Amino acid sequence: MQVLVVGGTGTLGRQIASRALEAGHQVRCMVRAPRKAAFLQEWGCELTRGDLLEPASLDYALEGVDAVIDAATSRPSDPRSVYETDWDGKLNLLRACEKAGVKRFVFLSLLAAPQFRQVPLMDIKHCTEQLLRESDFDYTILQGAAFMQGVISQFAIPVLESQTVWVSGSPTAIAYMNTQDMARFAVAALERPETIRASYPVVGPKAWNTGEVVQLCEQASGKSARVFRVPPVLLDLMRGVCNFFEPAVNVAERLAFAEVTGGGESLDAPMEATYGAFGLDPADATTLEDYIREYYTTILKRLRDMEKDLDKDAKKKLPF
Repeated sequence: MQVLVVGGTGTLGRQIASRALEAGHQVRCMVRAPRKAAFLQEWGCELTRGDLLEPASLDYALEGVDAVIDAATSRPSDPRSVYETDWDGKLNLLRACEKAGVKRFVFLSLLAAPQFRQVPLMDIKHCTEQLLRESDFDYTILQGAAFMQGVISQFAIPVLESQTVWVSGSPTAIAYMNTQDMARFAVAALERPETIRASYPVVGPKAWNTGEVVQLCEQASGKSARVFRVPPVLLDLMRGVCNFFEPAVNVAERLAFAEVTGGGESLDAPMEATYGAFGLDPADATTLEDYIREYYTTILKRLRDMEKDLDKDAKKKLPF
């Protein structure tokens, strides 16, 4: 099967591309900067330059394609509103798929999007889901919560480097999932007809609140964490300031997502039906405990190896 992966350079997209190759599919990745995506070509993917905001560039990308897996989303560094980069981009992509006769479409969405429509990114995910349900596409919607890879930058690294861990709002339990596990579901959907025109929650084995994640990092690293909880009023003030300046609109929209991660409502869902529909074994899912332990084991070993090559003066400069 010829599969087009949209968003192939992202944290999730690259795992989907890798998994699709392992499953024996021909994989094409549409990227904005092919030079920065050379690693995908080395893996065996075909690269094509394309931009969701440039409809003309989508035609070649979809030539001969049997299915599309859409894992694209705007980046924090993008100065434009997510309504432009994500919503307009999704409309262009779906129109191009209709034109090219591509009916199989796997969409990576977010859990609880209808409950947080005041948050721009969640509103776009919800609207895209509705658009697919009203279309003739053979779609499969995967509703994720958050990825374990994000835990590294938000919690694991600050704890290791004795920096402050910044968290927002009320403790929210989140069922983090490894992107490799999410990729398994996205690729499995292509060969499971029973998943067509259906939506599924796809989340990790257990929901963790911020306090539990910090404690897990402390135990695995042997260090104590400093946690600062940002008051919701401060986030609202920052959003207001960013909204005032047009170049910072995307930042304001990203800050709005704190309502989801710090709202106190658990981001979790039962997964029995999902595993059954996709023919996957829940025992194969990565747990957050194992993921954090593996990260610290790897990074601490590298640091010890580096210390062996440093002289005494250099050692004094290390914060470890």
